[in-house]
Amino acid sequence: MKTTIQNLKGFRDFLPADMAFQNWFYQNLKEVSQSYGFQEYEGPTVEPLDLYAAKSGEELVKKQAFTFEDKSGKTVALRPEMTPTLARMISQNENDLTFPVKWFTYGRRFRYESPQKGRGREFFQWDIDILGPDNPEADGEIITIAVNFYQKLKLTPSEVKIKINDRKYLESRLKEVGIPNDKISPLFKIIDKKDKVDEKIFKEMIKELSISDGQIDWISEILSDKKGYERSDWLKSIYSYLDRTGVLPFIEFDASIVRGLDYYTGTVFEGWDAGGNFRAIWGGGRYDNLTSDVGSKNKIPGVGFAMGDMVMEEVLKFYNKYPSLDVNKTKVLVTIFSPELFDDSLKLSLKLRQSGVNCELYPDPNAKLDKQLKYADKKGIPFAVIIGPEEVASDTVMVKNLKTQSQKKVFSNSITPMING
Repeated sequence: MKTTIQNLKGFRDFLPADMAFQNWFYQNLKEVSQSYGFQEYEGPTVEPLDLYAAKSGEELVKKQAFTFEDKSGKTVALRPEMTPTLARMISQNENDLTFPVKWFTYGRRFRYESPQKGRGREFFQWDIDILGPDNPEADGEIITIAVNFYQKLKLTPSEVKIKINDRKYLESRLKEVGIPNDKISPLFKIIDKKDKVDEKIFKEMIKELSISDGQIDWISEILSDKKGYERSDWLKSIYSYLDRTGVLPFIEFDASIVRGLDYYTGTVFEGWDAGGNFRAIWGGGRYDNLTSDVGSKNKIPGVGFAMGDMVMEEVLKFYNKYPSLDVNKTKVLVTIFSPELFDDSLKLSLKLRQSGVNCELYPDPNAKLDKQLKYADKKGIPFAVIIGPEEVASDTVMVKNLKTQSQKKVFSNSITPMING
């Protein structure tokens, strides 16, 4: 017996129902993005590995990136994220761009992760960024866009939240309790794993940095302070902006949010479901040095987020917000009464398409009419048109409503308004 070749682990097939969700998800994020004046862009799927090695972080580059040598011997990677590509594009074209740049994109990303529910090795991701402004209002707008997308998907504050922090704020608090500069970065990496381990292991990981028990207690207190943002003018300005845009019910301050990527410099934020049923469902933040790190002569501040399709799909299913989608866009099946009348059916199908009606002509002239009607019903096509000898002689057609099983004979030029009505 032949063995069926399976798709690679962590990679998905997209049947028509899956593509219907993809198109719906993309259309919604596109509408939200464009409502704020963002323009769509795209970049290469393959980039030099050096682009990510600049700032993405050791785990992503060494453990998660799909890398290979091209025929010239250069090490390249399937893009695991979009922000470095965006920074490269901005740095290469900065003299021709109008700042602030407000761009968004939606496309495939690749990471060699352990496949699990809501996470794969190939996924689609929405990236949206503002480059140019170095102010809290830009951060506030990006966060507001994320909330507006929640709202567009009918998700509520009781179901989803956005946790925000500022790496600069946290760094200053850690220095207040005596944490030296050389331990800030490794401590951030440990804090980024806080939600993945229990409290005892978390404290043991910190202790390995030769941090005292007293300092560890202070760190725990800092991370649990839900009003810590009031100590930061930057964060207070963001909160003020979010209050004015009416999205504060979705917002929580969480000093343990630091994000694992090395290029983040200030504000960081993550999407979480309120019940804690998932890990972080998306994330973003401010990256003020990335463009200069990848070759720009000027420092161009940036802020944005990335949201993957797989986790959001699971969140929508969990909270019963997954959309009921029309997988088949065909409005009418034009049947073939007999091989002799095939040309009449063909001409009608062409006429319907020219008038803007999505229609399908049954592909087998010898198929029985009953088989054709069952086919239309199974595919969810709402109408079927039958053209027999009597209809041809009187320039009429029989229109059958497959939902109600009613049928009506009409003149051929009256089909379009009847179907569209």
